[in-house]
Amino acid sequence: MAWQADPELVKRLTQEHKKYGAIYDEKLVPKYKLPDALTCLDGTKVVDKETWIRKRRPEILELFRTHMYGRKPAETLGCFRYEISDIEKNALEGIAIRKQVRIFFTEKQAPFMDLLVYLPKDADKPVPVFLLLHFYGNHTITDEKAIPIKKEWDRGKGVQYLPGEETRASHSKTIPVKKILSRGYGVATAYYCDIVPDIGIKCFNYGIFKAFDHIFGEHKPSDAWGAISAWAFGLTRIMDYFETDENIDSKKVAVLGHSRLGKTALWAGAQDDRFAIVISNNSGCGGAALSRRKFGETVKIINELAPHWFCENFKKYNDKEDKLAFDQHMLISLIAPRPVYVASADQDLWADPMGEFLSAKNAEVVYNLFGLDGLPADEIPDLNSPVMGTIGYHIREGDHALTEYDWDCYINFCDKHFRKKG
Repeated sequence: MAWQADPELVKRLTQEHKKYGAIYDEKLVPKYKLPDALTCLDGTKVVDKETWIRKRRPEILELFRTHMYGRKPAETLGCFRYEISDIEKNALEGIAIRKQVRIFFTEKQAPFMDLLVYLPKDADKPVPVFLLLHFYGNHTITDEKAIPIKKEWDRGKGVQYLPGEETRASHSKTIPVKKILSRGYGVATAYYCDIVPDIGIKCFNYGIFKAFDHIFGEHKPSDAWGAISAWAFGLTRIMDYFETDENIDSKKVAVLGHSRLGKTALWAGAQDDRFAIVISNNSGCGGAALSRRKFGETVKIINELAPHWFCENFKKYNDKEDKLAFDQHMLISLIAPRPVYVASADQDLWADPMGEFLSAKNAEVVYNLFGLDGLPADEIPDLNSPVMGTIGYHIREGDHALTEYDWDCYINFCDKHFRKKG
């Protein structure tokens, strides 16, 4: 049985989000036609993977850079260097190896991000790793006192503050480290505001924006990167570090993100094929959900609520989604032939679960070019009934969150692709 949104929830959210004009009734979704992932801008039809790799994929990437996520100010930014400040071989009561790594974006001492890594102590090395940016400091993942408490950003007020000692392990359910380790995977995370703070347009005065945006010159172009692109760049720098760590299997890194960081994971995975698996958790508009459905959060709403996430050009498509030369199924298609997983929650209609499923399904045609199976479902599955081909999808009970259930599905999906025989 296919999932359907709870009519009472539809009614309630329609009223609650009336000021946005948000649509939650499938009957009100406008008719739309998706751009064909397999038709080039000059009309050439893509019929094989060679044409996809050589011609269509690069032009889709360029469309997303120009009109949505924006581009970096230079092909190579700064330098890559890191300092390992901590290695503990008996972490978490002896089950893990812990590493703390400071990754610098330039030759100067700032800006930098602090990476926290846990690896299963007794697993064969090197190990596959889950990588995700996190909304809070590294100290919120476990209660280990060796992880320093650093200043965080109050996203609403746009100021920094120092969290209290009571915040240790306060978000341990979001990243269940011991569960991940018990399945033979490592996990690595960093506080996303180390890269650029998520504080509206004021963010352009901080982090790597402050370090690099001068390269644009006096007039910043309308396709200059936004915060999502900057956070994605941070993920690539972490990947650079992974390639130097003999305990990490850099060929088996799954990049994962929740909400706005799910958008980030998708964009990072689309650009950098070193990420072997890409996972989107409740990423919604600007992530996995189809923009043309105008369901829940729309392009206009997201650009008004978060004007710093995307490039200026994206604002041209407020209420004009049908003018986009792409939609989000084409973002997912850029990840092919690597496995990708998209997940939704039945109470999170703002993120448009149906639009996320349809996006994953419509990316399947590109996977088929590589002889791969895509998403093995013709309609959105029932609650808590994951489907896993080279593309995976589930919708679970609950709200906008990264839960233990989600992690179970992601670990199973990685087992399917990382541990397959032959």
